[in-house]
This record gives sequence, C-alpha cells and structure tokens, in this order.
Amino acid sequence: MDAQERTAREGVVAAARDLDALGLNRGTSGNVSCRFGGGLLITPSGVPTRDLTAEAIVPMGLDGSHPAGVKPSSEWRFHRDILVARPEIGAVVHAHPVYSTAFAMCGQDIPAVHYMIAAFGGPSVRCAPYAPYGTEALSHLALDALEGRSCCLLANHGMIASGSDLTRAVWLAQELETLCHQYAVARQVGTPQILSDAEINETVERFRGYGLNAAR
Repeated sequence: MDAQERTAREGVVAAARDLDALGLNRGTSGNVSCRFGGGLLITPSGVPTRDLTAEAIVPMGLDGSHPAGVKPSSEWRFHRDILVARPEIGAVVHAHPVYSTAFAMCGQDIPAVHYMIAAFGGPSVRCAPYAPYGTEALSHLALDALEGRSCCLLANHGMIASGSDLTRAVWLAQELETLCHQYAVARQVGTPQILSDAEINETVERFRGYGLNAAR
C-alpha cells in the first residue's frame, strides 16, 4: 500500500480505538469506515480493537467487492450505502454505547431536549425500526432515519454517526451518547422541555461554519 492508503487505514484504526477509549464501544462491537479512492476502508469482522492494524483494515468497492481472504465488518452494507447515498459524508461509525443503545432498545427517538441536537442536523435523532444486523433491510431503514441527519439510532441495536471525516464522525457519536445520557437523567428528574423546531432550526443555522466545538 502507498503512504496515502496507509495513513487512511491508520485513521480507521485510531477512530476505532477512540470509540473504545471514550467508552462508546468495547470488545468486537461496533465498526468504522471512511471513504477512500473510489470505495471505502472498513474495520474487519470479529477483530478486537486492541488487535487492529493498518494491514487488517479491509478495502471495499462501492459494489461491495473486497479482496479474497478478508472479511469486512458484518455491517459493511449500511456503511457502503450511506457513502453512496450521501456524497458529503466521508466517514461512518457504528457503536453500542449504553445510553444511546438503551433508547434504541426502547425504540425511542431523541427529541429536541437540548440545543446541541442541532449538531445532528435537525430537531430530532430518529430511531430506525428493527431489522437483523448486516441485512439490506437494516441498511434501508438506517438511510431513511438518516435523511437530513448525521446520526440515528437503530432499534434494539445501537447508533450510527457520520461526518465529513473520521474526527467529526467520532465527535458526533460522543455528542449523541452525551445527549442520550442527559435525556435519561432529565426524565428521572422531571419532564424535559422540548425546544421548538424554529428554535432548533435557528441553532442549525448558527452552527453552520463552526468547527467541531460548535458553540455550547
């Protein structure tokens, strides 16, 4: 592999390890991909993050093709389909963090209980209906839930975060888990107040052009 590809592969490894370090993933759960060349690079199936190397990252074509003898993540389909459908997206992360997954297990959308929901593109984070992991059906449902959004929940499963690059996708995954944690605690304290669509749309506009650390 050339230097450019090695750097991209190392970025995928680093992002996967960041998910673990941030408490968003553990063991072999979750997966990471980034756009590269005419296809994508994705974490392999069943390899613990601690054992990942640049050489283990799997190159795939947008037609789903990959070199013989290597096995991409079982969730490669929605990674590929998101990158095909959304040319502005350069990276996708999938994880099973506690609070996001708890709401996914309940099949609940996350409403506009904090203005940071605007970082995900609109006044809610949708929860896609359940479909078995790795299936075309799950990919279609995820794409629907991601329309106009950068993140979604997957019922009885976990979450997806996408961004222009790996750094932003991981950041959004962390922000979504933080929001879900806050929402869970707020529901124990009382009844969270929901911001209006107009209030969130105003924040969406204010976020445009901001860096990763959008005004808080």
